[in-house]
Amino acid sequence: MAVLILLFLLAASVVAADEDAFIGVNIGTDLSDMPHPTQVVALLKAQQIRHIRLYDADRAMLLALANTGIQVMISVPNEQLLGIGQSNSTAANWVSHNVVAHYPVTNITAISVGSEVLTTIPNAATVLVNALKFIHSALVASNLDRQIKVSTPLSSSIILDSFPPSQAFLNRSWNPVLVPMLNFLQSTGSFLMLNIYPYYDYMQSNGVIPLDYALFKPLPPNKEAVDANTLLHYSNVFDAMVDAAYFAMAFLNFTNIPVIVTESGWPSKGDANEPDATLENANTYNSNLIRHVLNKTGTPKHPGIAVSTYIYELYNEDTKAGPVSEKNWGLFDANGSPIYILHLTGSGLVLANDTTNQTYCAVKNGADPKMVQAALDWACGAGKVDCTPLSQGQSCYEPDNVLAHASYAFDTYYHQMGKAPGTCDFKGVAAITTTDPSHGTCIFPGSVGKNGSLVNITAPSMNSTSSEFSSHSSIHGSGLTSIFMTIAFLIWCGVLL
Repeated sequence: MAVLILLFLLAASVVAADEDAFIGVNIGTDLSDMPHPTQVVALLKAQQIRHIRLYDADRAMLLALANTGIQVMISVPNEQLLGIGQSNSTAANWVSHNVVAHYPVTNITAISVGSEVLTTIPNAATVLVNALKFIHSALVASNLDRQIKVSTPLSSSIILDSFPPSQAFLNRSWNPVLVPMLNFLQSTGSFLMLNIYPYYDYMQSNGVIPLDYALFKPLPPNKEAVDANTLLHYSNVFDAMVDAAYFAMAFLNFTNIPVIVTESGWPSKGDANEPDATLENANTYNSNLIRHVLNKTGTPKHPGIAVSTYIYELYNEDTKAGPVSEKNWGLFDANGSPIYILHLTGSGLVLANDTTNQTYCAVKNGADPKMVQAALDWACGAGKVDCTPLSQGQSCYEPDNVLAHASYAFDTYYHQMGKAPGTCDFKGVAAITTTDPSHGTCIFPGSVGKNGSLVNITAPSMNSTSSEFSSHSSIHGSGLTSIFMTIAFLIWCGVLL
């Protein structure tokens, strides 16, 4: 009987393909030195980031985004949810001030009402659906309901028994909220917003989930997880959680609500008890995620139907509460310097946005000149950099100062080493930049052979260096996995043996 029900659900499930699948970026603001909105927008434009999600509806940010064409998801913060969910007029006023006042000059395309309300502020759950409806009604009144979708991000932890995906179901204790919410999403043509963090699934599995499976790394068929009910093969946690959401909705007879992932990422640094929060793993996860979405791989249940995803997040948030990892999910630091360079080479259409030929290594602002001099000496000595152009009378002699000379040497070493992770650090006095330091007749190695291609969608960050110059830097998430996941996965993995 169970198998028949599953087959029926599979046959009934229809999700429309999204021809415009995209990678977006979340923008948090818990920084001690938050860049000005115009600086944020300049970074977005330089990196060709066309989709963003804000955790509020900051007026200055929305003004800065005007006439950029960047598609913006704004948010009703959790602290405003109760007021909006209890008053149609409050919701109408919110839409008037935060949407109508800016649209269409600022390209607002969606509104997220609250964030992980059921798991973070359950006392407000009773007004969540009303809040969705009131915001939507205000959009209807302004004739904007077709242009702007309304939904609410959910933690993936509300999906229980998520492994294998075909057995997944939504936490039944929330059915009084989830069923009318899904009815609303279906009737308005909106999508289910889901926050998926394979990092936490991996950490909480106590070794049951392999790291490669969490990181999207290619797996041989005999290492893939097989859903015994559907015989679908899963090679990564992300796809399994997305399909679990589809199966869980189908269990409640909702089969045509698409999923959009509003948060996903991997921290680049963590506490001692988080050994897998590293630059390389963050780079691997986000690079593979971008490739997976933009190549429209889809999921085993819906192949070819990509799931648009917002990476968590644009900046490292140094004032974020919690463990070190909470502060280190960003693609950039507050200065706009990349935390690591995404590995996007060989990813089909993503190559059009590859920045690997447009990145440079230069001295960090405020670096200690003595440390810079020591690093310069090393680069021109043990680092085997040809520093002849820095000699008097040569192309890069002027300006004759240690900072200018070191930037040339650092960039040369960085490119000699193939821009490998860790080759632009020099004990913390260097950083990767997308600004060409070339000047006059002094042409830096990164300027050679530029092809004019677009700059990467999400560019990337400083890595630790090789040889004697080494340091480590690293990046948040919310959305805990189900307690049942580990047990179910243990049973599920029996299929692999």
